[in-house]
Order: sequence, then structure tokens, then C-alpha cells
Amino acid sequence: MADPYGFLKYERQDNPMRPIEDRILDFNVMELDLNEADRRQQAARCMNCGIPFCHHGIFYAGGRAVSGCPNDNLIPEWNDLVYKDRDREAFDRLTKTNALPDMTGRVCPAPCEVACVQALNGSGITIRNNEKYIIETAFKNDWVVESGKPARRTGRRIAVIGSGPAGISAAWRLNQLGHSVTIYERADHAGGFLMYGIPNMKLPKTIVERRIQAMRDVGIQFVLNTEVGTDITIAELKAEYDRIIVCVGARQARDLNVDGRELTGIHQAVDYLSTATRSVLKNGPKATHDLAGQTVLVLGGGDTGNDCIATAIRQGCANVIQLEIGTKPPVERLASNQWPEWPMVLKNGYGQLEAQAKFGEITTYSQTVTRFFGENGQLTGAEISDVDHFKPIPGSQRRVDVDLVLLAMGFTGAEKPLLDALGITKMNDDYTTNDNQIFTAGDCHRGPSLVIWGIYEGRMCAEKIDASFEMMASSQV
Repeated sequence: MADPYGFLKYERQDNPMRPIEDRILDFNVMELDLNEADRRQQAARCMNCGIPFCHHGIFYAGGRAVSGCPNDNLIPEWNDLVYKDRDREAFDRLTKTNALPDMTGRVCPAPCEVACVQALNGSGITIRNNEKYIIETAFKNDWVVESGKPARRTGRRIAVIGSGPAGISAAWRLNQLGHSVTIYERADHAGGFLMYGIPNMKLPKTIVERRIQAMRDVGIQFVLNTEVGTDITIAELKAEYDRIIVCVGARQARDLNVDGRELTGIHQAVDYLSTATRSVLKNGPKATHDLAGQTVLVLGGGDTGNDCIATAIRQGCANVIQLEIGTKPPVERLASNQWPEWPMVLKNGYGQLEAQAKFGEITTYSQTVTRFFGENGQLTGAEISDVDHFKPIPGSQRRVDVDLVLLAMGFTGAEKPLLDALGITKMNDDYTTNDNQIFTAGDCHRGPSLVIWGIYEGRMCAEKIDASFEMMASSQV
């Protein structure tokens, strides 16, 4: 693939990031782009490795984790096409499996890159950056809308509930197959977690809105500010549409059941991030002074925790404290964690790096909050305890003064009221449910996961629905 000696001739070059001292002054995009010549050199580093572990998801750790692309993206093929200056063919190959490379090219943690054969003795290929280049080239040349238009219409109508990655992916593929699709979204903007769960500096909302407009241009309809089961009944949906896909994500956030939890000033991370994004949409991307003088405590060390830290810094906070209940990861791989598995090693996210530059080290491992303190209903402090095997250690408590607490401890699953209203009692592996008219896909189907998993599930669910129509037609012959 590509230049057989490219990985020997060219060093890996990631897309550059804006300097920390500049980027924390606004909510604008952090990641810049290489020029075209350098990007083609990066594509040339894709080697003829024989067995490309990058483009096939390999499960490990008892099936709880994946290395390689779970969406089976044809990575070596479009790397080769980028190197050869055949960008249209690269776009066609990329979007054969991935309907949203404009999103994954920005926010995917790229398990494909750590499974790259070069990662055995090097840093792997810049797959995510190459993917972003392809889709940006496609939008510049008007290939995206063209690729989404169906050859004919089938007369079948499908409702999609939820406009996150799974809902968008399912709708795009169903529309390509000729079915008429309407997406119902309870928020005022489409995009789901892409719009209101990921900060603007990481995923600009103009990029999300560009994708939504492309969907409208190919004939997909959106009904916003609409709560299914309230603003439109389940019976009305079932009467109007041949199939319904539920893609509402896994928004049931994990909570912290300790004394003082009811105090004002304690928020779920996604609620906080959504509010911050609404402010950016309304007032523009300049940094604010919303948290001036305040100390922010973030519980959780994952991507959402990093997003909270970075957002709080741009809102002018005076300090950040981050607690992670798990143990501190090793600096280097353990013998039990070999390639091509995801490296379980110590690393700092962009928010942590920004906080370190501004405040010094902020993250403490093996600690949690065991109590909140307040005055007149307002949060004033937190009791922090060391933990052992996720249990607080008696006598290790200490108090810290904090003004805002953000719970970024992950999600437990889908919100139940809608599933109950739909009468869903069983969700099968093939995206079907106990109701032949209703399907599920994405995080509400498989549990909290990556954007790329939502894209995969949306596509596979769409093709399952299309096949169900074909089976109906065959049985009627």
C-alpha cells in the first residue's frame, strides 16, 4: 500500500494544536491542519503490512474493549488513494462504511492507530487526520450531498428518534437506499451528543450544522423541539411510519449518592457542557468570566472530565481539582497489555494539559468525594477520601473548599421512560426488538460507547430494516 518505503522516509506528523496560551482564550477549534503535500506524505507511511489490524475491531479484556476500527473502515485502501492524489476515490472508499468522517476525523480516539502494525515499533499512521482531510476535501468539492442522494424512492417511511451519531448514520444510509426518513429530536438543534455533549473547541458546531444541512439537502427531514411520547404520541408514529428506530443514546448519568448531593452547585457534566455550548451558540466563541474566582472540582478522569476542565478554564475559573477513583495507570505498557490492545498507560488529555500549564498538576488518583458541605443550600466544600478497591478508606478524609462540582463519572444506560412508552421489553443483537416495527441502535442498544460504534450500529440497523422490506416483498410474491 502507498509508498512501500514511506514509513521509513517520513516521520509521523500529527495535525498541530494551537498553543495552550492562545486556545484557552476562546472556544474556537484547537486542531489545525497540515498542508496537502505533508498530508499525502503521511498517507504514504501506510505500509504493505500483510494483515492490517487497523481496519478490523479486535475485542479483548473479556469483550469489554476493542482495538482496531469497530466499523471495519477500509483504512489501507483510502490511505493509498490519498497518497496517489485520488481523493474522490478515497472519499468513496471511506464513506462506504463511515457516514460521518467529519465527526470521527475530529473526536475519535482512533483505536485503529494503536492497532496499526507500525505501532509495534513506532507511532502508527495518522489515520484520524487522514480521514479528516478526505471528508474536508469532499465538502469543498460538493461530493457529500451527491453521495447521499438515492437512485430511486421506495415509498417506505422511517422515523428515527434521536439525532446523535447512530440516528444520523441510520438516516443517511436509509436515505441512500431510497427510503424517506424523518428524524425527531427533543432539543432545539439537531446533532444529539455531537451538538451538546462535545465542546465547540473539540467539535465546532458549524461542522455539525454543515452535516445536518447536507442531510436536509438529500431529503431527510428533521422535527426539532419534539419529545416523542408527549408532543407526538407513539400511536401516531406507528400509524405514520413503516419502521421506527430508537437512537436516544445512553444519557442516564452515573450519580454520587452522598450527603449534600442536593446542594446548589453540583451538576452532571453533560448538563454543564450543554449549557456552555448554548452560550457559545448564542454569544460567540470568546472566553467568558462566568466562573471567575471559583474553584471547580471534576469527578472523573475520562474524555468528559477533560472536556469539563477545558470548558471551566475558558470560563475563567480560578482553579481546578480533578479526582479519579481508579488507580494511577503505569507510564509504560504492562506485559499483560500488549499490542494491538489499547495501551492502558498514563496520558494527559487536552484539558489536563491546559490545566497543568495554568495551575500545575490537578489530577489525583484513588480518591473520591464522600460528602458535600454547604451554607443556605449553596455548595461550599467537599470531603475527599482515599479509596482502596473503590471503597473509601476510613480516617483518610480531608476537606477542600469548592464552588462548583461536575460529575463526569460516565453513564449507565438509556433513559427508561421512552423505552417503556414504546413497549420495548427486549433489544436483540440484530437491532430488532419485541415489536416488529421498532428497532434500536447506538448507545441505547449497546450501552455507552464511542461515536464510531454509533455510526456502525446506525448503518447496520439501516441495512437490517432495508432487508426486512425485501423479505416482505419476497413473501408477497
